[in-house]
Amino acid sequence: MNIISTALVETSKVTLDEFMNRIAIIIGSTRPGRNGEAVAKWVYEIARKRSDSQFELVDLKDFNLPLLDEPMPATMGQYSKPHTKVWAAKIGSFDGYVFVAPEYNHGISGALKNAIEFLFREWNDKAAGFVSYGGAGGVRAVEQIRLVLAEVQIATVRNQVSLSLFTDFENLRVFKPDPSKEASVNAMLDQLIAWSGALQRLREKAT
Repeated sequence: MNIISTALVETSKVTLDEFMNRIAIIIGSTRPGRNGEAVAKWVYEIARKRSDSQFELVDLKDFNLPLLDEPMPATMGQYSKPHTKVWAAKIGSFDGYVFVAPEYNHGISGALKNAIEFLFREWNDKAAGFVSYGGAGGVRAVEQIRLVLAEVQIATVRNQVSLSLFTDFENLRVFKPDPSKEASVNAMLDQLIAWSGALQRLREKAT
């Protein structure tokens, strides 16, 4: 390949990357010894085989968010705390999200709910999918998260991945998913990427 051909390929790649959806895979637990980190890394390894979007792991634990401490409602967009501004910049850089969510006491984890509450505009007109885990596959947590995300104007896709502590983990701790679950992850990502692209015009109007 000559220099001109190489330059054209590199330019095309840069242009393609600019138009690709950026999807965050969010680890929705900060608990020591959490199962979510292994699950999220598994999702990421599946996702990065795709060529239709860019994917990034986002760990709530890395942001050290306290209990919501902003004096103004998130809808005002007047963030005053440095940790909020860092979190807002990270979340705002994505077009869609995969929430890797545990089920605690039939519901959403406190850390994930708190992280969502910090922001508003950064979530708007984007799409989300779910990979949940728990004794009942985490489905009850996802039911609650869908309600919360609707209020921050995120569209949630129907396909989701539910992982059972009894069949997808060894001794409830070591993550060993059934091989068939990879197809479920890709089915969820298919919908998520399609919806993220469809909502792009709304995001452009808001900027």
